[in-house]
Amino acid sequence: MTNGQADSGTALLRPAPKRRTGRAWAPAVLRGLLFLILGLFVLYYTLPLFVMIVTSLKTLEEIRLGSLLDLPQAIELTSWITAWESACTGVTCHGLKPYFWNSIVLVVPAVVISTALGAINGYAISKWRFPGSNAIFGLMLFGCFIPFQVILLPMAITLGMIDLAGSVAGLILVHVVYGIGFTTLFFRNYYITVPDELVRAAKVDGAGFLTIFTRIFLPLSAPVIVVTVIWQFTNIWNDFLFGVSFSQGGSQPITVALNNIVNSTTGVKEYNVDMAAAIIAAIPTLLVYVVAGKYFIRGLTAGSVKG
Repeated sequence: MTNGQADSGTALLRPAPKRRTGRAWAPAVLRGLLFLILGLFVLYYTLPLFVMIVTSLKTLEEIRLGSLLDLPQAIELTSWITAWESACTGVTCHGLKPYFWNSIVLVVPAVVISTALGAINGYAISKWRFPGSNAIFGLMLFGCFIPFQVILLPMAITLGMIDLAGSVAGLILVHVVYGIGFTTLFFRNYYITVPDELVRAAKVDGAGFLTIFTRIFLPLSAPVIVVTVIWQFTNIWNDFLFGVSFSQGGSQPITVALNNIVNSTTGVKEYNVDMAAAIIAAIPTLLVYVVAGKYFIRGLTAGSVKG
């Protein structure tokens, strides 16, 4: 066979080049359209936050004479200082500062206790099955869907009986009790994906209930702990109904204080102070999602596939 014949045979074996059709631009157009739609949604959801920030940096004169979307002529932080230190002139308003720390004192132990109890409950229900464990888990799951309003009266009576009514400690107990159902659900669904062979092998080596939990399951629990902490932190920090129902005076959380600031002003309505107060109250949850948002998504999907 000559070189010319070999070259022609090789050419016949090569795949023919793909012809570009007239619709090669379609994926790029669809991708651009998708980005445009997503951008419109981002603009729609961030516009209220933009209005709040801009309004909080304006004077009352600028607010009255301009529109909502106008940028401030000069950055004015007086409204932020007023919202933090002394947001209204009435005798019942003292700014957000003491109530902000009330919420910190409330959220930290409530999140820690409910997360710890949920981890132990989920571990026991998923790996140490006992008679009635499924029924107990079902009842706890049912408790997650009971409306807040239904438990207000029984909880108020209970807090009065144990002398915790109107206190931060009482609010901590309320949020721990109401959050155990959710935290148990999160940890149970996560631990159910851990192979049972690990527990059996640890039992053969003489490990007990707490040893297996602390040595095997806790080191594996970082994703679900992040999910639970973010969930509980957001719900407890943003709660208003329990705060206004089970607290009084100086023990109120920041959401109740924010409502008092907005609804108890006299004379000229200070929209800049109201907006600054609302942003101050929302900053912790915004920071949590900005810092740990990606870990929240990872934690939600971590236990979705078994094996």
